[in-house]
Amino acid sequence: MFFKEFKEFAVKGNMMDMAIGIIIGASFNKVIDVLVKKVLMPPLSLLSGGIDLEHMRIVLKDAIYNKEGNIIAEEVAIQYGALAEAFTDFLIIGLTVFIVVKGMNRLRDRAQDTKDITVKTPKDIELLTNLTQLMEEQNKLLRSSSSKEI
Repeated sequence: MFFKEFKEFAVKGNMMDMAIGIIIGASFNKVIDVLVKKVLMPPLSLLSGGIDLEHMRIVLKDAIYNKEGNIIAEEVAIQYGALAEAFTDFLIIGLTVFIVVKGMNRLRDRAQDTKDITVKTPKDIELLTNLTQLMEEQNKLLRSSSSKEI
């Protein structure tokens, strides 16, 4: 039963759509990471007097070293700079996704508008529009015939 359901899931294309989305999302994440760390953060660091935001932190407890200089106990710190970078990543990704979805919605709306002749309307939308028009005509005829009978 489980394998049958999995086969139906995979064959219907849902799994391929998810896989493609995950792969594109992972690649997009790398692009955004480079954009934030290598393009946006250096000018922001320069504007802030050379402060490297990635290394900004509040040290709660310093690291402990032995005589040879090896770390015995790691430093305990709140790394708010990393949070600022992650927040910047989030804002850029959110803005980009918003722009892409808005553009796709605009294209979809144009494609589904049966009166817009510049874009070919999908066949299913065209058929539904024709069906709606026929039903409206039929309702008008039924109303006019029922009002004549009374």
